[in-house]
Amino acid sequence: MIIVSAPSGSGKSTIVNWLMKEHPELHLNFSISCTSRAPRGTEQNGVEYFFLTPEEFKKKIENGEFLEYEEVYENRFYGTLKQQVENQRKQGQNVVFDVDVKGGVNIKKYYGEAALSLFIQPPSVAELRRRLEGRGTDTPEAIEQRLAKAEYELTFASQFDRIIINDDLETAKQETLKVLSDFLK
Repeated sequence: MIIVSAPSGSGKSTIVNWLMKEHPELHLNFSISCTSRAPRGTEQNGVEYFFLTPEEFKKKIENGEFLEYEEVYENRFYGTLKQQVENQRKQGQNVVFDVDVKGGVNIKKYYGEAALSLFIQPPSVAELRRRLEGRGTDTPEAIEQRLAKAEYELTFASQFDRIIINDDLETAKQETLKVLSDFLK
C-alpha cells in the first residue's frame, strides 16, 4: 500500500501519475476513490473517481463500506471503498492511495507497516497560491478555501512516514521514486 497525501496544488497527482506512467515495473495501481464533487475537465466515472451524489455517499457511509472517508468541504466527500482495495490486494497489486491527509493517516493506521505514507509538501503557502491560481480550474473563493485547508493539512505532515518537499518537480519525482522503490524491495 502506497499512501500519497498533500494539500491541493502540491503536485501529488502529477507525481503519482508520472510514477504510474513512467515506471510500470513498480506495478502500481490506483485505488479509485469515491467523491461527491462533480467531474473536472475530462475526468470519467470509474477512472479518476467514482462520482456519487452526496446522498449516495452518505448511504455507503451508513452501510460501513468505506476504509476511510472525509467530508472535506460541506457535502463534498471523498472516500475509499474497502471492497475495491481488498480485490486489488488479492490480485497482488501495489495499491496507490491518492487521498487527503486525514484519509492518509487513517489508511496508514489500518494497514500499519504494510503501507508507506508519503506527504508531498509545497515549498510555501505563497507558492501553493501561485499554483492554484495558475491551474485556472477554481474560482477565487475556492482557492481561498483550498489555501485555508492547506494550512491545516500541513500540520499533519509529521504523521507520515516521509515528507517530500516539492519545490522542484523533477527532484520531487526522483526522490519519490527512490523512497517507493526502496519500500517495495
